Amino acid sequence: MITTDILIIGSGGAGLSSAISIKEQDQNLDILVLSKSDPTSAQTAQAQGGINAVLNSEDSVDDHIENTIQSAHKVANIQAIKFMCQNAQDTIMWLDRLAVPFSRDEKGNIAQRKLGAASFARACYSSDYTGLKILHTLYDRALQYGVKFLDSYMVLDLIVEDQTIYGVVALDIKTTQVIQILAKKVILASGGYGGIYHNHSTNSTDTTGDIIYKAYKNGVKLSNLEFIQFHPTSLAKNSILISESARGEGGYLIDENGNRFVDELQTRDIVAREIFKKRKDGHKIYLDLRHIPKEKIEQTMPQECKLIKIFTNKDLHKDIIEIKPSAHYSMGGIKADIDSSTNIKNLYAIGECANSGVHGANRLGGNSLLEIVVFGKNIANNIVVENKDLEQKEYKQLLENQNLIDRIFEYENKINFYEYKDLLGDIMYDLCGIYRDQESLQKALKQIVNIEKKIPQMGIGNKNKIYNTNLKEFLEFCDIVNLASLIVKSALQREESRGSHYRLDFPDENQEYEKETILEYKGNI
Repeated sequence: MITTDILIIGSGGAGLSSAISIKEQDQNLDILVLSKSDPTSAQTAQAQGGINAVLNSEDSVDDHIENTIQSAHKVANIQAIKFMCQNAQDTIMWLDRLAVPFSRDEKGNIAQRKLGAASFARACYSSDYTGLKILHTLYDRALQYGVKFLDSYMVLDLIVEDQTIYGVVALDIKTTQVIQILAKKVILASGGYGGIYHNHSTNSTDTTGDIIYKAYKNGVKLSNLEFIQFHPTSLAKNSILISESARGEGGYLIDENGNRFVDELQTRDIVAREIFKKRKDGHKIYLDLRHIPKEKIEQTMPQECKLIKIFTNKDLHKDIIEIKPSAHYSMGGIKADIDSSTNIKNLYAIGECANSGVHGANRLGGNSLLEIVVFGKNIANNIVVENKDLEQKEYKQLLENQNLIDRIFEYENKINFYEYKDLLGDIMYDLCGIYRDQESLQKALKQIVNIEKKIPQMGIGNKNKIYNTNLKEFLEFCDIVNLASLIVKSALQREESRGSHYRLDFPDENQEYEKETILEYKGNI
């Protein structure tokens, strides 16, 4: 049994910002960060384009707020948006003081670029490694502050009783030991659920949304799961992300005949739909940066140059690069208020696993990194840890999950779940993707239910107890099947088109639906 004052699930930018800010206010608090993999491999590292903030006198916070609201399609929390945008400059200065190596302009100021749907160049960046540089800096500072880390631990269940959380039950992936971690406060910062679109997602393999489903099973409210952002530009063959910085620096989107067909800096939902339509009509779509000076490309997009060389053997400044839209970002998630509180006492949610209302139906480029740091920092102002010892007891969830793991090792493994993980990704992309309607969603739901029925015949081929990633991935698969069902049900509920949720049978926005789609656990899915 492990005990701590504050347990943070997830070691990305949201979790680390929280840990550092809380330590800055009270160095004596014991903070433990739990992650399924190495801390610096968190999804934050994939955020390349930049982090928004108004630093130029010609720009304005009001414009940043308005751009965000417009992108969100009227289903956002205006109070939360204002809070995020008004705190953006202080957030950048905080990161700068922590020594994030932002790119600089000729005057030595933090450089900024324009991203899609922004009225001004306000995305601060570190070439095209922005998220990675922020993540590494936060991790270094967290270690300096004495934040503790448990890597390669997977949460199996939340310990919730009487609408209050007391900790989690976790699997030590290295040893297959099931342990109990008790905490006075628990912060969920586990990332989104884009990985459900397996083989059609820019997300890492760990980004499966399993914590979101576990929260749901324990009575935590979910909100707006149907809003999933598809990034317009990923490599056509493998969905590897090509940052919006490529278009922010002046890149074109062209068809096989060299024709531009869309304003490249429109909101992501619009650009992704236009690309998808072209591809469905049989066209190939390419990213074209050949008109941009080689020196500028190498200076501002070194990561993109390397990725494209490795995965396509092409040169970004000489060749056109075939692209497609891929699932990228989850706007929905655990319902959280502006203080990151959930409907469960002592449980908080921040970052992509949460829905605090700042992105609405479509996230503005450059706001994801801003959200995780702003709300991560702010949580330190909202958490008050009582100066009393935790009750040392064994909760029922510990034995339940120990028994679950034992049973999984006894499963016959008649069906290879990896094949069904691929199938689930195809189902979600084809039937609950950029375009959807009642027929496709009902078809998706039926196919997901059929997969769920087969789970008792699935299992693990690797029976080793040492670092069994086969076990980890099977546990994730069971959760993503259930979460996929919830996403489809949310999409069926919203009978309109709004932002990233485009219904062919309801192509217009409906004023009656300027509200959240709430899901609560009722004992079954």
